[in-house]
Amino acid sequence: MTDLYAQARQILRDNDKGGYTLPTHGLYPYQWNWDSAFAAWGFTTFDPDRGWTELETLMTGQWEDGMVPHIIFHQPDPGYFPGPDVWQGRGPIPSSGISQPPVAATFMAKMLTMHPAGEARARAIWPKLKDWHRWFMDWRLDQGAVCVTHPWEAGRDNAPDWDAAMAEINADDVGDYTRRDTSHVDPAMRPTKYDYDRYIKLVQIGVSVNWDQEKLLAVNPFRVADPTMTFTLLRANRDLLAMGRRFGEDVSDIEDWIKTLEAGADTLWNPQIGGYDSRDVRSGAFNGILSNASALCWYAGINDARALPAIERMLAACTYGLPSYDPAADGFEPLRYWRGPSWPIMNYLVGSGMEEQGIDAAAARIRADTARLMEENGFAEYYDPHTGAPAGGGTFTWTAAVWLGWAGHDTEDKRGAA
Repeated sequence: MTDLYAQARQILRDNDKGGYTLPTHGLYPYQWNWDSAFAAWGFTTFDPDRGWTELETLMTGQWEDGMVPHIIFHQPDPGYFPGPDVWQGRGPIPSSGISQPPVAATFMAKMLTMHPAGEARARAIWPKLKDWHRWFMDWRLDQGAVCVTHPWEAGRDNAPDWDAAMAEINADDVGDYTRRDTSHVDPAMRPTKYDYDRYIKLVQIGVSVNWDQEKLLAVNPFRVADPTMTFTLLRANRDLLAMGRRFGEDVSDIEDWIKTLEAGADTLWNPQIGGYDSRDVRSGAFNGILSNASALCWYAGINDARALPAIERMLAACTYGLPSYDPAADGFEPLRYWRGPSWPIMNYLVGSGMEEQGIDAAAARIRADTARLMEENGFAEYYDPHTGAPAGGGTFTWTAAVWLGWAGHDTEDKRGAA
């Protein structure tokens, strides 16, 4: 077997820009928030110093209010849209005006276990992560669940969860623009123009209030309570709490946050689909979407037996891992971004959470399928869950990181030296 560990390490090196890592060349030319957390973890398997640098660089983009943006524009790339001139972020480095799933604290905890010598660097990052988590608690809660104010904030850009809220947005005046993503990837694998118009409209609304969170609450038509955000922040707060106790920090507020988020997670349970669901805050209605985000409860430390049958059904309907959307639902598309494909990063979050909670059979299936995807089809952004065909960007950083940190461990490959 070809040494996939060597290939994965080389992908991280090739995508390394000196202090931050590109998701992949061409399609994503900047530093993306949750991509960087995966990259930091991946680097730590063979170059811990570079892993810590990744997180430190990510936090240099943190805004004064605590928000860590989803894109940090370290270097100009005029071909990318929407760029810093469109976003008009107000952080110390040009950036977008929204955040992304807060997985950094969880990966920092993993890195600290892997490389205890990095404790001083973790101690320096810890208060910044706490400020970021506080920002979510201050500005993104509804009934204790965490909301997104833009589909991109959830990381699941064009998931069906957002369709109802997006339909209420009038984007007739959004203006002309040229997308870059569809010149790098088959448009059939990307969000439609209808969706993209609304993405840009939401950016324009944020700019109109200078990304003032209080004003945004009043003017933004898009506010959806999201399992991805709720479960990742709940898990991140558990990890932040454990590290804070180790470091001798005051963690009483984090204990309160965890209780709030646990109660909030319960508001996302939709008995009609037998799973955790997104909820449109403006209308008050569940979206009726069973997705891979529905399976993040175990990652968050919630061992909910009610959630397992629907997830097992989704797994049984596919050959390669957990699909991003229920294959039995209308609108399932096996190659269109978050409307069907299997994503190694989500497979990892779900599978590792199941491992921790003793959901052994499903966890083993997800891990084995994820490894098989990479063995058969390389390190793609995502894959067809039926055929395993690679899709999206190639030589992808976070996919390589998932191999290095998790998926490859039960294969014939050995880690070897860097």
